[in-house]
Amino acid sequence: MTQYTVTVVDTTGKQNYIFSSNRLRENIGASFLLSQATKEWVEETLEELGVPKKSQEEAIEISELNAELIYAAGGNALIVFKSRETAVSFTRILSWRVLKEALGVNLLVAHAEFDWESNNLYSQIEKLKKNDIERQKYERILSAPLLGLGVTASCNSTQLPAVDRSDKYIKYDEDEQTDSYLISTETKQKLQAVKEANKKLQKFFAEEVDQNIYQFPYRTDHLGRSKGESSYAAIVHADGNGMGDRFKKYGEGRENRDYINAMRKFSKSVDQAGIKALKAVVGILTKSIHQEGKVVGQVGEFNLNAKYYLPFRPLVYGGDDITFVCEGRLGLELAALFLRAFEKQLVADGQPLTACAGVCIVKTHYPFARAYQISEELCKEAKKFVNKKRKKYGVDYFSAIDWHLAASGLLGSVSEIRKREYQIPTNEKPWNLVMRPLRLQKHSSEWRTWDGFTQVVEEFKEGKDWKERHNKVMALREVLRKASIEATQEFLRAYKLPQLPSFPESSGQSEQLARDGWLNGECGYFDAIEAMDFYIGLGD
Repeated sequence: MTQYTVTVVDTTGKQNYIFSSNRLRENIGASFLLSQATKEWVEETLEELGVPKKSQEEAIEISELNAELIYAAGGNALIVFKSRETAVSFTRILSWRVLKEALGVNLLVAHAEFDWESNNLYSQIEKLKKNDIERQKYERILSAPLLGLGVTASCNSTQLPAVDRSDKYIKYDEDEQTDSYLISTETKQKLQAVKEANKKLQKFFAEEVDQNIYQFPYRTDHLGRSKGESSYAAIVHADGNGMGDRFKKYGEGRENRDYINAMRKFSKSVDQAGIKALKAVVGILTKSIHQEGKVVGQVGEFNLNAKYYLPFRPLVYGGDDITFVCEGRLGLELAALFLRAFEKQLVADGQPLTACAGVCIVKTHYPFARAYQISEELCKEAKKFVNKKRKKYGVDYFSAIDWHLAASGLLGSVSEIRKREYQIPTNEKPWNLVMRPLRLQKHSSEWRTWDGFTQVVEEFKEGKDWKERHNKVMALREVLRKASIEATQEFLRAYKLPQLPSFPESSGQSEQLARDGWLNGECGYFDAIEAMDFYIGLGD
């Protein structure tokens, strides 16, 4: 008998840790620390236990080393140890480092002993994840730290006792005003990590971004907003479809050594897929920025206010879970470009990749944590749409996108906002002004597609009947609010228009939409009118 111990490392409360602050710089540092805790620090802890980094993937059953790293990426890690004592030592060292250097990161660790010859590693790991890790997530007792005494000051971001001021840990540009505020230990650690985070980011995108010209921004003010014209930022959250089931399916039924090699290969390929897709987006964006600092697209352009900064910043990247921020007018297009690039990546199981994205566009200084929460909800709405429609299309999954434009504030959940602001009561059932979420790719029986949306936006912006006729477009918007086919047709007669902008042909639905403006209680044009000022196409 050969007894080993498998260890699963996971995290919980990731979103709250990264996005609890409304300062982009702190979000950057938090994301970097979380990535370090579940990847680089895992590898360094193994080195401390006598497993050199270059040898951490050597087969444990024939190696003299006391551990083998299966994978460490995406906020979790999987390791096999030769003894439970070594696994416990690993957990103690890693946990202590997280407490000292990344206060606020919540690690979850579970161990299981198994016999290499007689036990199936896949089954052991699935049991650990289901019975131990998930149980820890649901049963975890939320910490209630001492918020301080009457004589203590509070951190502006975490409300924990302040230990310092921010200006000691921030290098400001000459044209940037000093922003000094009270910070806790957790916030201090996030700010201290920002410099290393940017080094890592610049290294990842060295081929796409000339560091002598552009830097990734530290502040939402540097995302490229135009003073007196536009001051919006977009938060984009994307997540792969069905990846958990694919990992299970790919590992099921394999012998232990084959399982380890397969999981490592699959994990690395998915990790690289997200990074390569982001690189494709950055490549298109940099080619769209002219020397005078102007972003030029197919249906619009604008001047970047913050020179030397890209109007784009990845926050969570690698794997199929991606979050980035960008200038508000680029959010929709960059999200769609990312999804298209992600679909082109190849991963170990040979199956096509798809993902869903949620885009929340808000005022630049709107609370970041709330905007991220909405983008995450929008991504879930897109996934619901995919699960509802995939059987109809006869496919496992497809990519979809959903978004919300918040000119003022955000009150309530996405479903509550849409019911309150975009549903119009009728005698039978409410009619929906929005057609989103949208399928990314064309489909013969579906008119709710990204290509249809962009085609209508371009027609409103550049079409001979609509170009530079803002009042006409706004008049159509008010007519659509009446939820009446007769009102739409009266509008066409009043303006002597043959029809509304056409959609790509989809089983005869395009003609009906162009004539009525509505199809089965869903409006085909309100989304495009609302998004006209927030969409600039960049790619082909």
